[in-house]
Amino acid sequence: MPCDGPVRPVGRVAPLLVPAVEPAVIEHCGPPSEVDRAYGTLAAYVARHALAVDGPVREYYLVGQCDTLDSARWRTEVCWPVFRTGVGHRG
Repeated sequence: MPCDGPVRPVGRVAPLLVPAVEPAVIEHCGPPSEVDRAYGTLAAYVARHALAVDGPVREYYLVGQCDTLDSARWRTEVCWPVFRTGVGHRG
């Protein structure tokens, strides 16, 4: 969860600065139990193009249970850090 000020650790929750990256992105539509397919597709793309760099994979929840109880309408972006190529491509 992004924040502007200092964060006080609570229990197992601790602050972490996640560095900016150039990501390869895939959007998963549907419940979280099926997001593994998006991860597999994105991992195959990144491996096939030899783009992987160190860094955590990120998930951004565009539409979730706070927006609708219909999990078929949930949308999650999975973002995998890659080498910056200078070429923007979606699809």
